[in-house]
Amino acid sequence: MQPMNLLIIMSDEHSRQSLGCYDCPVVKTPNIDRLAASGTRFANAYSNSPQCIPSRASLATGRYVHEIGAWDQACPYDGRVPGWGHRLQAAGHHFTSIGKLHYRYPADPTGIDEQIIPMHASRSGIGDIFGSVRDELGLPVRQNCDSLARNIGSGESAYIRYDREITDRACQWLKEDALKYRQKPWVLFVSLTCPHYPFIAPPEFFEMYPLEEIPLPKSHAADSRSRHAWIESLHKSAPYDDYFNDEKRRIAKASYFGMCSFVDSNAGKILAALKETGLAESTRVIYTSDHGESLGARGLWGKANMYEESVGIPLILSGPGVPSGKVSSTPVSLADLHPTVLECTGVPWSGEDAELPGRSLFEIVGNPEDPDREIFSEFHAQGAITGLFMVRRGKFKYIHYVDYLPELFDLNEDPEELNDLSASPKHQNILVELKAALRRIVDPEEMDRQAKAEQAALVERHGGREAVIKMGGLFASPPPGEKN
Repeated sequence: MQPMNLLIIMSDEHSRQSLGCYDCPVVKTPNIDRLAASGTRFANAYSNSPQCIPSRASLATGRYVHEIGAWDQACPYDGRVPGWGHRLQAAGHHFTSIGKLHYRYPADPTGIDEQIIPMHASRSGIGDIFGSVRDELGLPVRQNCDSLARNIGSGESAYIRYDREITDRACQWLKEDALKYRQKPWVLFVSLTCPHYPFIAPPEFFEMYPLEEIPLPKSHAADSRSRHAWIESLHKSAPYDDYFNDEKRRIAKASYFGMCSFVDSNAGKILAALKETGLAESTRVIYTSDHGESLGARGLWGKANMYEESVGIPLILSGPGVPSGKVSSTPVSLADLHPTVLECTGVPWSGEDAELPGRSLFEIVGNPEDPDREIFSEFHAQGAITGLFMVRRGKFKYIHYVDYLPELFDLNEDPEELNDLSASPKHQNILVELKAALRRIVDPEEMDRQAKAEQAALVERHGGREAVIKMGGLFASPPPGEKN
């Protein structure tokens, strides 16, 4: 493959179920849809951990979060575990980031040559320690959950202003700076914050979604759902839905959809700048997100679970040499970006690369479909009373809850994941197979113990359980210049 530049556009909390190209009949995303039509869309893409900081640490290194100890929002990436950014630097390729990174400090050696208006972990790199309280006394209840239902609708927010600036700076970089680095292929990582909550959309985008046309979330009513015991514990520790009624649910969904269209508009501006500069002929493009958003389904908001709304992400690859108009059914994850970046830019593989779980997306699209490829995700953060793990293989998804009963879903027959097959006699063989697949990757009980031990030590370093609970949890990390 001919080495080329790579533009990565990453949004935050964009469920793949909220894009037109992923067969969403409501959300309008024409620019991203055109990108998908010009390249390859991965129908079954996943985050390796459905929360911002762990997902981004895994993305940066190509490793699973249990391998690098990126358990929660208080474990931001600091560069001590090398990733693809370090490989680019060592090979002399320029790597620029614009926008949200959610790492620890700007000065950390994270493999990035130039960070433009970066957003990092809140509280001066410490992050949200509240979510690290997972001891035998039980999960504390997050006290600011009402803010999610209060901050909805049409308007402006710090994230909207920040994304406009990120977009402007990305267009400026492409027009003014990209040619400075033409000796070798460069990588530009543009990381937007929307559609991450607060669910406030610019008026012109909010108005695209009349409230009377917004469907209520599935299984949102308490009297119409049966939640898994682990999920019930998650809700009790962060009871966001307790502050919603049906009107607010519709407003929040309309706001989220408007924010998705706002993201699409910004992505369109960046892609237009790439074309205007003539760089499109020598640049490949990836569009993705760090995780999804439950958006009221099952009475859940945010991420922190292994259902498709939360752990499923969009992933689109386009540009010279990429099959156009293709939809790949091979399951993929953000861990695949490590080998993808190296192959795109022409950086030779090292021996360590062969040990990583990812495969290059270029290799995947260039070979026959592999629907039985196994994809792994895990979660150890706020609301996780015990460790949470997922294995996707073929049409089946296995969800493992340490100390709780598992769940098993046939995503072909039951894409909404409403029919748990784990107790079905005729599905016991696949249940056993996927349990074994999980244990080939990780010992879930041991990782749960290790995560809790390291989190307990972190909590003690910051004054202990009561001091951390009193400190409180964070609603959303602030962009540069805004207060925590």
